Amino acid sequence: MERFDVAVVGGGPAGSAAGHAAASAGASAVVLEKGVPRADRPDRLGPDSTDAAGILDYWVDIMGIHPDEMPDDVVLGELDRAEFIGPNESITLRSTGIESSYDNFGFCMQRARFDDFLRGRAEDAGASYRVGVSVRGVESDHSGGGPRHCVELASGDAIGADFLILADGPQRQVTTGVLDEYLSFDVTERLSTRQTNHIAYQEHRRLPDEVFEEVAGAIKFWWGYMPGHTAYPWIFPNDDNVARIGLTMPIGMELDDVANPEDYPLLDPDDDRIPQGREYIRRLLEREYGDEYDIEEDFPLVEDRGKSGGTETYAISSTRPIDSPTDAGIAVVGGAMGSTSAFHEGGDHTAVRTGAIAGELAAAGDLSPYNDRWKDAIGDEILRNVAMADVVHDYAPDDWDWAFSTARKLLDNSEGYGLFDTSNISAGFSAARLVTTYKRTKFSFRNGKYVQLSESEYAL
Repeated sequence: MERFDVAVVGGGPAGSAAGHAAASAGASAVVLEKGVPRADRPDRLGPDSTDAAGILDYWVDIMGIHPDEMPDDVVLGELDRAEFIGPNESITLRSTGIESSYDNFGFCMQRARFDDFLRGRAEDAGASYRVGVSVRGVESDHSGGGPRHCVELASGDAIGADFLILADGPQRQVTTGVLDEYLSFDVTERLSTRQTNHIAYQEHRRLPDEVFEEVAGAIKFWWGYMPGHTAYPWIFPNDDNVARIGLTMPIGMELDDVANPEDYPLLDPDDDRIPQGREYIRRLLEREYGDEYDIEEDFPLVEDRGKSGGTETYAISSTRPIDSPTDAGIAVVGGAMGSTSAFHEGGDHTAVRTGAIAGELAAAGDLSPYNDRWKDAIGDEILRNVAMADVVHDYAPDDWDWAFSTARKLLDNSEGYGLFDTSNISAGFSAARLVTTYKRTKFSFRNGKYVQLSESEYAL
């Protein structure tokens, strides 16, 4: 059996950051990644990750990696705004309202190259990064007679480590089995992937010059266009007139569950089920640009991007994170712990930060501060997302129009997220109701109450 101080399951942003931090602190660390092919990573396998919206200004500081540190081909373009579009109302944010060391609103990036950058960073620090390695399970022994954790590989080999960092993403293919050993109930009662995750689908399409010029610099979200909690389509510009056009929605949603389906612009009267992702995208593009363009001819798929044929489907965490059983020498990080968020379509910044904290503590030989450390580092971000997602949970199209109209008034006296902290009386009763609802909801999740599986529920 090979021995390492730290074994990391999963080589995405969280896993690579954990390996980098552990090795940088002098520990022996191995990152185990099963590896998947991607059209835009033709020369080697890598993590099963996908492009998120991008990185906003203050996310750079949460992540702890400035784009100046990245190779030139990682950053595809600068962002200067976010557009939130309802059926009849909209709002544009040109600032997050949060102080940051990064000068612009944000940037979009090429995800496969970002993953490769993080992998190289971990290897340069001394971590072993192994691709094509599938983890079958983990056996743990806390008697003190050997390594606490034996990571069993599909090849029949095994790796022993005193500390285990689980970074296997929101589907938690290894994490659920490991955590089940330390809980008095079936872990899937809380962490069923169909309940705690959303499904996302996106296409890489080349846009006509005029359309790309219109969307360049903006991340665009359409709210109230399709049913489902945290369900929305988007357009994110990349480079060379290419944009990612996609959506996120709950898993397994039925049309019979939708009240007033006729109110949603992307549902048709003759629908007998929730449309598939590609159909939603076709309808969005037809609605926005069909009067002037032939969508299939003028917005072609770019087949050498994304995972396969210019498309990708993937799971993304919903907004409730979990604590880790640190007494067992285990830390769960990134999407596996639910630090990423379907609400803002992404979480590379929180994934990297949680992985880095876990790797640092594991190298020091004590994971016990981990649950407090990650809350100190990303708690404000998690709390904001959980509260916002809860406030809009049951919003219908008319509610989104009301919210965007109201928020525009609040922006007169604030920037970005600061609109929820304003006391702009002149904005009227509706504004007061929106702000009060958000503040009350946020208060209800204070002091880590946003955690859906707490450290106290684990037992050795």
